[in-house]
Amino acid sequence: MALFSAKNTKAFLAPIFLLGFFISGQELTGAQSVGVCYGRNGNNLPSDGDVVALYKSNGIGRMRIYEPYPSTLDALRGSNIELIIGILNSNLQGLTDAAAATTWVQNNIRNYWPDVKFKYIAVGNEVHPGDSKAQYLQPAMQNILNAIAAANLQDQIKVTTAIDTTLVDNPYPPSAGLYSNSASSHITPIINFLNSNGAPLLVNVYPYFSYINNPSQISLPYALFTSPGVVVQDGSLGYQNLFDALLDAQYSALEKAGAPNLQIVVSESGWPSEGGDAASVDNAGTYYNNLINHVKGGTPKKQGQAIEAYLFAMFDENQKPGAAIEQHFGLFLPNKQPKYQISTFG
Repeated sequence: MALFSAKNTKAFLAPIFLLGFFISGQELTGAQSVGVCYGRNGNNLPSDGDVVALYKSNGIGRMRIYEPYPSTLDALRGSNIELIIGILNSNLQGLTDAAAATTWVQNNIRNYWPDVKFKYIAVGNEVHPGDSKAQYLQPAMQNILNAIAAANLQDQIKVTTAIDTTLVDNPYPPSAGLYSNSASSHITPIINFLNSNGAPLLVNVYPYFSYINNPSQISLPYALFTSPGVVVQDGSLGYQNLFDALLDAQYSALEKAGAPNLQIVVSESGWPSEGGDAASVDNAGTYYNNLINHVKGGTPKKQGQAIEAYLFAMFDENQKPGAAIEQHFGLFLPNKQPKYQISTFG
């Protein structure tokens, strides 16, 4: 998560009801669309075994990690938790060597498959066109895919990357979404790669950052899913929340880039509980509650299509660099106690 991405404990609920990831059989479809990111930038976090147990006891069936920690992967064996495994931006250059990519897949995928249910490999996170690492991204993705295909896992594990929403110019109204001139040459080969391999595009979507960067134009209820009616009318489509507007602007940009059917997975979305403007337990709890319920129904452009989304993040991380808010996105405190009362799927 980057700060520029168009990105006090209350009474606790019994853990099995926290976050409402599963309550009854009829809710499993909605529950399956929600995962949680597991960051490790803290010196007071639980062991990996305890973390996996916490996911399981709360019915959280999907996890995103940002690099292949062996202890995390070992703890995930047999858990049945679907996993997005990341490759750090700092490792992209090395993976432009095909042999290095083969070794990476052997060490971090083949050594754990099928005991660990890998779903996506996220090659890089929020690599921007001007970044020095940008030139290595697509070659690294291709080499990782080749290594996955050599292991005959290309149908089970998809190779992709995660972007933030700032690559899209003019996201208002959502139908005007278009990749910026600087981003177009960067993202087009990636879109073509994903299209040809049946992989989704991962996008980190943060209404929080859009709101605090433009509070005179964006209302807090619109960012928190609490607006009583349509706020933005875009042709025949009405937008009642900022999350949908940001996501559909991405779909509009994909359409203009020639990829109208490319799926988007929301690989991060969250709201901080302290450390900055509008960062509070009440606001964060409201956001997570409403997001969990909302993703079951899709956006105005993709009505009825459940959104695969990953909440950011599992824990507050006291060593996370950046602004103070970066350390306060956790759904849980490091002692494994839930930070919020979050309603069930109802």
